[in-house]
Amino acid sequence: MDENPGLSEQYRMASPWPLFVALGLPIAEIGILFDIPALSIGGLILFCGSVAGMVQEAGYARTPWRALAACAVLLFALGGLFFYADAQFGAEGIRFVARGWAIVVAGGVLLFGSVVGSLLVDEPEPV
Repeated sequence: MDENPGLSEQYRMASPWPLFVALGLPIAEIGILFDIPALSIGGLILFCGSVAGMVQEAGYARTPWRALAACAVLLFALGGLFFYADAQFGAEGIRFVARGWAIVVAGGVLLFGSVVGSLLVDEPEPV
């Protein structure tokens, strides 16, 4: 008698991506909140890379490179909002410039990785 009828052994039972999403987002939030650029950049790269991996694994995309580029564009926009907020509230002592630069740098790293990945990595063959 089979314990798992209808399930094949060729498929993975669990995805590794939710763990990295669950780690990347709080790490990025802590880095942005306490103005620690290394944590901000690393957490955003981990979060966006995991989201791109989930998109590919779910079958919505053949490769994760366009999803990485879309995340990079969203990070550029978020960094721009931080720059705008600093221009509006900078006189009151709240500084957002360093946080905005950390977000923009993370977006730049993701965009660079997306371009390099799309140029150097071969497209997967259909199974």
